[in-house]
Amino acid sequence: MSRHFDQAEGLSEQHDPETHQYVFNQTMMRIKDPKRSLQFYSDVMGMTLVKRLDFPEMKFSLYFMAALSPEQREQWSKDHDERIKQTFSRPAMLELTHNWGDEDNEALSFHSGNSEPKGFGHIGFAVPDIDAACERFEKLGVAFQKRPPDGNMKGIAFIKDPDGYWIEIFTPERLPELLSEHL
Repeated sequence: MSRHFDQAEGLSEQHDPETHQYVFNQTMMRIKDPKRSLQFYSDVMGMTLVKRLDFPEMKFSLYFMAALSPEQREQWSKDHDERIKQTFSRPAMLELTHNWGDEDNEALSFHSGNSEPKGFGHIGFAVPDIDAACERFEKLGVAFQKRPPDGNMKGIAFIKDPDGYWIEIFTPERLPELLSEHL
């Protein structure tokens, strides 16, 4: 019996016991202006800053953002060291990295990975109702790359954060039907 739910060339059937406790913790994205990006991810996307780490000697800051419900926030420690442990043991964090002074460099922009040379593509957020979420994004003036009725893949959206990174928006309950048209 396979340890994988689906099959694809290159998968290993071995699952080294030393990896059983590994946690996919974070995706790092560089940001130009922390004020602008933190406002977007906290207000527009509802994320919580769980830990900020400033490195004065190296002149950069890290902002660890998580999608937490009010009930989940209550479980986070107020103690600095304990919160560092919580930050680096939780799955699916967004690490926003700001190199000090970047906000003053008008020539600086970041590559989203969706144009040549392609690479990184997007992060994704599951929402309970994509139509309501997109209506809210519209009211907040969020830039869209793709709206749910557009393109070949109907029913999903892509919005852009202040640095131009793409964020996929989808409602999990709708995906089986949406994907069945293409699979």
